[in-house]
Amino acid sequence: PYPALLSQQGCDPFAQTQRSKLQHRRARINQQINKEMRMRAGAENLFRATSNHKVKETVALELSYVNSNLQLLKEELEELNSSMDVYQNDSESISVPMIPLGLKETKELDLLVPLRDFISEHYGEEGVLFEKEIKEFMELRQAMRTPSRNEAGLELLMEYYNQLYFLDSRFFPPTKTLGVFFHWYDSLTGVPSHQRALAFEKGSVLFNLGALHTQIGARQDRTSLPGLNQAIDAFQKAAGAFNYLKENFSNAPSLDMSAASLTMLVRLMVAQVQECVFEKMTLLRAQNDFQARLQLAQEAARVEDVYSLVHQTMSQPHMKDYVPFSWTTMVQVKSEHFKALSHYFAAIALCDCPGECPQEKAFLQFHVTMPEGPSLRVLLQDPEERRKLGKAHLKKAIMKHEEAMRIHGLCKILRKMDILQEVLSFAHKRSLSKYSEIDHEEDFFETGEAPDIHPKTHQKPEIKSPNFSQVKVTDLFHRLGPLSVFSAKNKWYPARRVHLMRGENGFGFTLRGDSPVLIAGVIPGGCAAEAGLKEGDYIISVNGKDCKWSKHAEVVQLLKSTGKEGVDIVVITLQGSECLKAVSPIPQETTEFLGALGAALASLPFSTFPQPAQLPKPDPLEEKGRT
Repeated sequence: PYPALLSQQGCDPFAQTQRSKLQHRRARINQQINKEMRMRAGAENLFRATSNHKVKETVALELSYVNSNLQLLKEELEELNSSMDVYQNDSESISVPMIPLGLKETKELDLLVPLRDFISEHYGEEGVLFEKEIKEFMELRQAMRTPSRNEAGLELLMEYYNQLYFLDSRFFPPTKTLGVFFHWYDSLTGVPSHQRALAFEKGSVLFNLGALHTQIGARQDRTSLPGLNQAIDAFQKAAGAFNYLKENFSNAPSLDMSAASLTMLVRLMVAQVQECVFEKMTLLRAQNDFQARLQLAQEAARVEDVYSLVHQTMSQPHMKDYVPFSWTTMVQVKSEHFKALSHYFAAIALCDCPGECPQEKAFLQFHVTMPEGPSLRVLLQDPEERRKLGKAHLKKAIMKHEEAMRIHGLCKILRKMDILQEVLSFAHKRSLSKYSEIDHEEDFFETGEAPDIHPKTHQKPEIKSPNFSQVKVTDLFHRLGPLSVFSAKNKWYPARRVHLMRGENGFGFTLRGDSPVLIAGVIPGGCAAEAGLKEGDYIISVNGKDCKWSKHAEVVQLLKSTGKEGVDIVVITLQGSECLKAVSPIPQETTEFLGALGAALASLPFSTFPQPAQLPKPDPLEEKGRT
């Protein structure tokens, strides 16, 4: 029996949490954008069609209003997409905010009539008898529109995605569409898109899987080790979902699912993982240890490196006007902030190391270029030389802190984020304080230029692809029969009802396989041949009992139990199966069954029609190009 589908519910859309209010506002703006875009399309068509000057002027004025409204709506949506604080944790400890993604919104979808009609036309079954299954599928889709921000929400999206595999196999033939449109809004701009291809639905659900992981990652308490590990796992899984989507989905109708956008999102998630790895090191390592400080400096340099790459990606011409300005600014701020931290930790490693520093080996590949001045050995043995180099590193750190604060001040949305302001200010004051501490009045030397720190990490981020098999689902439309035969891609001739009487040589046919059982051979001149049964027919019913899912032995037993009145069999023939009649020779023991319907047939274990596993491998959205 099929397990209750909605054991997993979506969030209550009316529960007024801060996050749900945000989603409501996002949905409202999306609807307004949709309306304005329809008005713009109509006005543009009229502008092109009319030759009347006065009408053209009126329409041009109307277009300027519509475009102005659209711009304001998109700016409002950008501000919502930058509401990072909504997704952060409630801990009082200070952590640098992370960038989460809002979920893609979708319209309700009524599949009752299209699926019912397809069942009647394609499968020859009464469509109304499957209304319960259709409604269950629609309820699952409705629930996945508002997943909760936890493991249950992720499982709900996975469950729906896995059901789409069965929906695709059952109702989407390669040469025809179902005639329904899947409507989704761009996650960042709210621009609506729609397609008939199920690939768009699958891709959008995968996108939301990644987006939900970003929200889960952003809400973790990163001041504790368990919280950091959960954040790392969530951002790695988000990167995996976006990467899987990029590799398996092409010709996306919305910008958020374009290859360029997904590349940017994967890199952003990797950078956020790297930031968490740095934070993890600060928790695990004793910061008064020379070696640990060198490692922290290199970890910070690595974080700066990956955020610089994200900033470059966001600054590309096709991305620059699309990505929210607050995101680009945040990434640039973090790049400068972590560069400053790398120089700060280098400075305290050099200045606070008592006496001689024996770790010459650790220092060999620490700088990108060797610092000016004495040799490495002299530097490590002489506290004064270390102080000079440390001072140069602090000078660079202070410059980078100030640059981070300057860039932060350019963005109105980021200026409202007290947490970020506090983190930047604290780091800046800490570097200034250290500089004052090591600065001597009698220093007459000019502080040199400190070389950059070589980026290095002890935990490389991993892109974790979605594990679709972790959420088991049962085909909702199981009653239609085994997918190996009863699928949208197969066609069959109308079912034939045949009445068979047992003759001297039995029924005159051999059987093979399971679910459904196949007629493997028909004896010329026998009862089966005279009744019109053919090699390659599938038995779908015996004496009124549905046999689509019946095992070989079950069908044999039904046939054996018939009396003198004979047996009614319903069979179907797959279109195109006529050319497959050249099957392998019937084993001798099967042929012996013809006379006695004996144990020989029941003992046949083999089936030439194996069923697919319960869950397919991650569906490659067969769609590279089919969208």
